[in-house]
Amino acid sequence: MKQHRERILVAMSGGVDSSVAAALLVEAGHEVVGATMRTFCYASAVREATGSGASTAPPRGMAKTCCGLDGILDARTVARHLGVEHHVFDVEEEFTRDVIDDFVTEYARGRTPNPCVRCNSFTKFRDLFRRASALGCTAIASGHYARVRRSAAGVSLHRGADRAKDQAYFLWGLPTALLERLRLPLGPLEKSEVRGRARSLGLRTADKAESQEICFVPTGDYRDLLRRRLPRSHPALQPGPLVSVDGVSLGRHGGYAGFTVGQRKGLGGGFDGPVFVVAIHPDTRAVVVGPREALFAEAVEVEEVRWLGDVPRPGRPFTVQLRHRAPDVPASVERVEAGRVLLGLSEPQAAVTPGQSAVMFDGDRVLGGGRIAGSIHSLS
Repeated sequence: MKQHRERILVAMSGGVDSSVAAALLVEAGHEVVGATMRTFCYASAVREATGSGASTAPPRGMAKTCCGLDGILDARTVARHLGVEHHVFDVEEEFTRDVIDDFVTEYARGRTPNPCVRCNSFTKFRDLFRRASALGCTAIASGHYARVRRSAAGVSLHRGADRAKDQAYFLWGLPTALLERLRLPLGPLEKSEVRGRARSLGLRTADKAESQEICFVPTGDYRDLLRRRLPRSHPALQPGPLVSVDGVSLGRHGGYAGFTVGQRKGLGGGFDGPVFVVAIHPDTRAVVVGPREALFAEAVEVEEVRWLGDVPRPGRPFTVQLRHRAPDVPASVERVEAGRVLLGLSEPQAAVTPGQSAVMFDGDRVLGGGRIAGSIHSLS
């Protein structure tokens, strides 16, 4: 059966994935409109980070990111190659408020945020959704490796076919109303297939390297950003006690913002064996360290929870992913409160990190997700 033709607004970052997503939709006969988001002033970020003059080119060794000027230019070139219109939208104010400010606030609280989740849930797709209507588009699309399925029961979000590239973990915050209008052409494809399609189409992004850095941290060191945006006197940047899990003083650290749960490097020496960051206490500026066995938790407290469907009943088995690239872990609901849930884990897990996302799955279907608020060492 012939597919219904749509006018689709496609998020084009200037990378190979979004380029091929746009190309596949054009190939399928849709009317494609390209959109690239300018999330922050790249030139200003470089100047702030280096103290340099007006040059917009990053110094040697500084990361180029998906949101830089090169990304905008590559997206525009690909759109021209495909014969589709292209727009650049300025979302710096929204991105700063929802992503960068949140990032800084979370580290100031002793937590480790995932800015890609915030960007997708609060900036990228919501802005696309709003602008799509203004441009007469009936749907939006991106190059994410995930799938949206529609049935008589409604719409659902699923993992991409390429598990190594799957990005459903980042999309748990999307509202159902948006999922209904979301198109994800790369969901059924492997990454190698995507690059192959890009080469066959002659796209300039076919062999472009993937961005591995946080887009708004051009130096690659998030602590540079924290030092620029937090007052020098902020507790997160001040020295504090390094203590054992038993409360024994082990020394001093240079600021708890430089640590995350599970971290081993940067703790100094003189210990009887390997030690890891077990907890961070902003109220006392203490960084707690201990042996690997002290990292394991049997339950996870999750806040800001969004369910994509019915809330699983207590005791119903499913799986949870506690960090990007982490394997799924069998779990079940122990307790549900307003916007919060306590998940019991079938096997204790190490380094459950506050601020990261916990995403619940039924097979490859996303049941919902939220932010990790804390963990419980034992339920007994």
